[in-house]
Amino acid sequence: MTLSAKDHIIPQYSFQEMFPAGNGMLELIEAKGQFNKHKAMFLVPHRRDYYQLGLVDEGDGRHWVDSALYQLNPNCFYFSTPQQVHIKEQAKPFMGVNICFTREFIELENNRVFRDLPIITNPQNGHELKLQPADRDFIRRIIGLMLDEQHQHQSWKNAALQAYLHNLLIYLSRLYEQQFTATEQNTDRQLLRQFTTLIAEHYRQLHEVAAYAQLLHISTGHLTAVVKAQSGKTPIRHIHERLVVEAKRLLFHTGHSVKEIAFELGFEDDAYFNRFFKRLENSTPTEYRRSILEIYR
Repeated sequence: MTLSAKDHIIPQYSFQEMFPAGNGMLELIEAKGQFNKHKAMFLVPHRRDYYQLGLVDEGDGRHWVDSALYQLNPNCFYFSTPQQVHIKEQAKPFMGVNICFTREFIELENNRVFRDLPIITNPQNGHELKLQPADRDFIRRIIGLMLDEQHQHQSWKNAALQAYLHNLLIYLSRLYEQQFTATEQNTDRQLLRQFTTLIAEHYRQLHEVAAYAQLLHISTGHLTAVVKAQSGKTPIRHIHERLVVEAKRLLFHTGHSVKEIAFELGFEDDAYFNRFFKRLENSTPTEYRRSILEIYR
């Protein structure tokens, strides 16, 4: 399997690499006792650039996320967020469902509530929720509805899947708040959080890492080292990804021209914005708008 970034010390796998035949944003995988087909991922530390939710019906296995070891259990629900480091120790077959989705699938919906849910932001860097029978029944019903919808070829399919996913994420976030108590995070983790919060506030005006380092009263080199160590991505990558997310949202939700969107995002030259977008997404803004509207038609 080709790595999404060859210079990563820890390999990172993209959603497109893992699910090349899907719609590029969301995939439900129903496991029925088969072995995981991505054997290269076992016993090798790796990151993923997407969210993953997992319900185990039967089976077990050992799985490290960051520095925590988990023994898969049918009475638990598992989740991971982009950039956490995974190590799978065992390639045992299991029965259950994995739901994988990209930031884009959440962020295209112009509703900050869903982007700020604890199960998405994962402030305690968790991975496991313990389930009571009622929790398990509810989660199983929602996932069943999502599986039914995925197998249909109805109008507004992705909109329906997104609605079900939102319902599930709210329920899981309530469990998250009940089971994770706030603990003081280490200084580097706090710095990453402060940096990403500043990007959310200033990405239209500030496109350079040095500007954020100045706001944080630290050197550019220190900011770069901490952000790369904590997230697996450089600060400039975080800034660029936030700009691309907003560009995609505007291309999807508005009729603004590419030139208008470029200006709104702080690009003085729409030709440069076109090159910037294509470098990160392998398509022009116009091509992206056409393809995303086709998906949601």
